[in-house]
Amino acid sequence: MRIRSLHLYPVKSAAVLDVSEAAMEPWGLAGDRRWLAIDPTGGKADPLRHPRIFAVRPTLLDGGILLTADGHPDLFVATPADGPRIRIALSRQPDLRYAGPDAAAWLTEVVGTDLRLAWQEDPHARSVSASHGGEPGDALSLADTAPILLTTTASLDRLNGLVAEGPEPDPLPMIRFRPNVVVEGDLEPFVEDGWRSVRLGAVPLRFAEHCDRCAITTIDPVTLSRGKEPVRTLARHRKWDGKTWFGVRLLPVGSGTLHVGDEVEVVATAEPNPPNVSG
Repeated sequence: MRIRSLHLYPVKSAAVLDVSEAAMEPWGLAGDRRWLAIDPTGGKADPLRHPRIFAVRPTLLDGGILLTADGHPDLFVATPADGPRIRIALSRQPDLRYAGPDAAAWLTEVVGTDLRLAWQEDPHARSVSASHGGEPGDALSLADTAPILLTTTASLDRLNGLVAEGPEPDPLPMIRFRPNVVVEGDLEPFVEDGWRSVRLGAVPLRFAEHCDRCAITTIDPVTLSRGKEPVRTLARHRKWDGKTWFGVRLLPVGSGTLHVGDEVEVVATAEPNPPNVSG
């Protein structure tokens, strides 16, 4: 069992950045979800309302990020370490550093709605909620509830087999689920539901919670077309507590650098609660 791929999302809700290695920090992979596109009310850019946020491709560079999008000039945005603070509507994160008018104008043009870009200065200031598996001292980037989202190719293969039985039979790529770490190996589908402690390379992590999936997964991040998969199939085979589930969220309990190809070790397991549902 090994790491198949590693993924960052430097701007939350924007395009993925595939990497071959990534340092693990207390709040997740270095460079992951430290930037946020927000509307005039401070709310995050939501792909359901503004799907062209997927067209924004961020690249991490020394001192900032490079923003690219087809048909638009590239824009380098320096990390606004001394930028003014602006209020945002995100749980346990009252404000962020404003990245300036040039980034705001660029995002507004690309996405087609009034947006600004902001940066999280100190992830230690945002805690992981106890209701999502957090303990005192756990820090969080701008990710939804926990630092790391892990999925497995075995689970996606099983899900795609079930999707193939329905009216939208085309297989779904893993990017629909926006994981940080994808694991491959001789695994049973959805076995990760029961993982409670794992080691990715030399980095230990503990289970935080199962990951519930929303309608954003029904948007193709490349074509921006929409359908009903995978939520329709997950609702038939992976639904409990009124939600649909795919993947697990993890919290690092150590540091180090992850590499594609690193061995993955399951240190502790438990009966999934709710129980594993594999169809």
